[in-house]
Amino acid sequence: MSTVKFYRQEHQVPLEMHKVRIVQKLFLPTVEERLKKMNEAGNNTFLLQNKDIFIDMLTDSGVNAMSDNQQAAMFQADDSYAGSETCNRLKKAIKDTMGLEHFLPAHQGRACENILAEAFVKPGQVVLTNFHFTTTKAHITRVGGSMIELVAAKGLDPVTDDPFKGDFDIDELKKTIAELGTEKIAFLRIETGTNLIGGQPVSMANMLEVARICKEAGIMTVMDASLLQDNLYFIKVREEAYKNKSILDITHELCAAMDITYFSARKLGFARGGCICSNDNELIRKMMEYVPLFEGFLTYGGMEVRSMEAIAVGLYETMDEEIINQGPIFIEYLAKELHEYGVPVVLPAGGLGVHLNASEFFPNMSHGEYPAGALGAAMYIAGGIRGMERGTISEQREPDGSERYAELELLRLACPRRVFTLSQLKYVADRVKWVWDNREIIGGLKFVEEPAVLRFFFGRLAPIGDWQEKLVKKFREDFGDSL
Repeated sequence: MSTVKFYRQEHQVPLEMHKVRIVQKLFLPTVEERLKKMNEAGNNTFLLQNKDIFIDMLTDSGVNAMSDNQQAAMFQADDSYAGSETCNRLKKAIKDTMGLEHFLPAHQGRACENILAEAFVKPGQVVLTNFHFTTTKAHITRVGGSMIELVAAKGLDPVTDDPFKGDFDIDELKKTIAELGTEKIAFLRIETGTNLIGGQPVSMANMLEVARICKEAGIMTVMDASLLQDNLYFIKVREEAYKNKSILDITHELCAAMDITYFSARKLGFARGGCICSNDNELIRKMMEYVPLFEGFLTYGGMEVRSMEAIAVGLYETMDEEIINQGPIFIEYLAKELHEYGVPVVLPAGGLGVHLNASEFFPNMSHGEYPAGALGAAMYIAGGIRGMERGTISEQREPDGSERYAELELLRLACPRRVFTLSQLKYVADRVKWVWDNREIIGGLKFVEEPAVLRFFFGRLAPIGDWQEKLVKKFREDFGDSL
């Protein structure tokens, strides 16, 4: 992996290893308009309209920039319902990059999770994981299962020097298996890049040890590879044993250790879709019947065939270090800049995006006032920047109706790969700093419409008090007529 240094730059800055050939015009509403749009959206950034957003950092899912080769490949798509050559090309790409013989297509990652839950989770069983993801947990609980999180304690510490905060606690894993017994455990799920605790990676050594323990115990291992490309980069640069190995070799070794690998191609592959992959044909056959039932025929599984062509090319590009390093190095730059400003962020920087620690922004705000959601609303008002709440709003209530408080209250500022320029990230850093300096103005939120499941997608909230109007007034005092 090459390193480019600047001759007259005091601090090293990341360099875009691509050029822009298609552009999309952006619009920045006034601060008064931003306040109005935030209230119309029920203080839920998911309900904002794209036309009202300046810098969209809600997610990296389905919004990554495609390459010229991906765009070109989409023109050769074979839309035959059965026996499609597009399906064969995607199957070959999975074999070449992951070393996995069999795959089932689905329309996206949560569709894969639905199939896994239907096929393997029985009422009363548990799924072991390093850390849960929202849709994964919802599908498992929907069929009567539950999840047990076994992430190491370092994963819940917002600032450490540890390079792999997504690791399993091996001792707790062994203890849990011994206490539950294998019949109680549906499978173990490894999330390569723990989304809800800052996109933190998992070391190869930890994953291989987890796989070994599960194999000895007769427990199936399932890897969520949606954020695998960032995790591969971190293994390559942070894990001494793999510094001289290629991304392809690392990928093959990791996938070979797992019984099932699935991913959202809205993340891995830079396109839109999902795949379940395995070398075990019996496991594939247990899931196969659910594809035509929930998704579509076995050659497309709910995916549009042009997207399948783009995924195939995207998987090959994921083996290129100069492509997969672009997300992490720009995220690291933004996290470092914010840290130097004194803003509390999750460190070390992980993949996916920069994560602001809302608990430190508002140390006196209770979980029940949704600090991460309040920070998300404040960031949009301050700069037209849309982030995603990854705190208590992203949890779901307990069966008795009580609130389940998140381990961490984070606002995620996702960095879609190859989308934002360095100047745009510096604008984000500037507006985050302003919010940090004016954090005492900001108050909490309360639900006014609360769905029972996945409430963070379409629930509506209202501010507690008039803090948003005060924030707009302070913006005008500091910025004058500026947007």
